[in-house]
Amino acid sequence: MDERESRYYHSLFEIAATLNSVRTPDEILHGIVKSVTEALEAKGSALMLLTPDKSTLLHAAAYGLSDRYVRKGPVSADKSISKALEGEPVAVLNATEDDRIQYRKQAKEEGIASILSVPMLLRGEVIGVVRVYTAEPRHFTEADIYFVGAVANLGAIALENARLYESVKKDYEELRLELAQWTATLGYEWMAEKPVMPAAD
Repeated sequence: MDERESRYYHSLFEIAATLNSVRTPDEILHGIVKSVTEALEAKGSALMLLTPDKSTLLHAAAYGLSDRYVRKGPVSADKSISKALEGEPVAVLNATEDDRIQYRKQAKEEGIASILSVPMLLRGEVIGVVRVYTAEPRHFTEADIYFVGAVANLGAIALENARLYESVKKDYEELRLELAQWTATLGYEWMAEKPVMPAAD
């Protein structure tokens, strides 16, 4: 195991621990892009999620990129490295000249040389992509691709769990409210989670 692979191994462990401890989707998404950028020693990274009609990729989180680049415009699922949305990682060596890049001019202005795009999978379905951007041309290795893919899939699971957690939490609060209303009809008032008997006439 070389130095880079060792760094990926330790980073993956730390990322898994972090994703397991956070509860909000925003924290999960930010944790993914920050960790990927630092582990690959890249310029930046972004996580984009597919719209329900699967026609557009929307930026959900970014790290190391300017707001101008992130807000450059809608990213077409058909035009921008579409192979990644078929479940295949795609590496682009020269982002400013490759036809698979939708915003080549903006990539040049941002100082982006190479891009790695890895699908984000949840139960076998592509829900988005994680993209890594470098300032210098880079031939991404199998280890690079494997690491980003592992983080992306961990993130998808953590994101789903966070949504389920919020859903369960909401259902629990609604159940408590219904219980309070039900007991009130029996002549009880529930306050601070303790039953209070109505005063005697």
